[in-house]
Amino acid sequence: MDFKAARRRMVDSQVRTNDVTDLRLQTALETIPRENFLPAGLRDQAYVERELAYAPGRAMMTVRDFAKLVDAADPAAGDLCLAVAAGTGYSTAVLARLVDMVVAVEGDEALAAAAQENLTRLGVSNAAVLNTDNAKGAADQGPYDLIFIDGVIEKRPEALLAQLKDGGRLAAIQRKNDVSRGVIYWRSGDAFGCKEKFDASVKIVLPGFAAEKTFVF
Repeated sequence: MDFKAARRRMVDSQVRTNDVTDLRLQTALETIPRENFLPAGLRDQAYVERELAYAPGRAMMTVRDFAKLVDAADPAAGDLCLAVAAGTGYSTAVLARLVDMVVAVEGDEALAAAAQENLTRLGVSNAAVLNTDNAKGAADQGPYDLIFIDGVIEKRPEALLAQLKDGGRLAAIQRKNDVSRGVIYWRSGDAFGCKEKFDASVKIVLPGFAAEKTFVF
């Protein structure tokens, strides 16, 4: 399979056509080999527009949802970014092209090791992967201009929001009542706001970010 051509088609048909116009992001998506962050058996599906489950409870977002979420997060060249639930490192690699430094956290030891190996192989020098609880983040490395959660959450990520700088923002796919939406939280002093940015198709909720089950009688 010609992965380089597939990446070019991905940007032309799945990114630009969904109102993602940031040229820096388009270049990162066209350059970074998405297939290298998937198990061998899934690599030929890397550019198919669907959620790709690669480990228990873990999935790579659709191209469209991922691109729109990064675009909505508005990563800036001078940002310190926290990448949460880094998985095998794809989102970290993309963000590292757009910000100053990425601190990535991944709770699964094997995935964290794979992420660091993938980033090292690509020569990404402004990102580091920590094997620690995703939901707790890495407060001692912050505060952060941007926090990017690479997956679906069902509840407000309080511990992560507390790690934002004043004026910082947090990007995630939030699922409520069986509907997924890309959202941006932002911090203003001790207050936080949230805005829904787009409807998303991804559904697999990250471990540690599911809403508590309630019983209805």
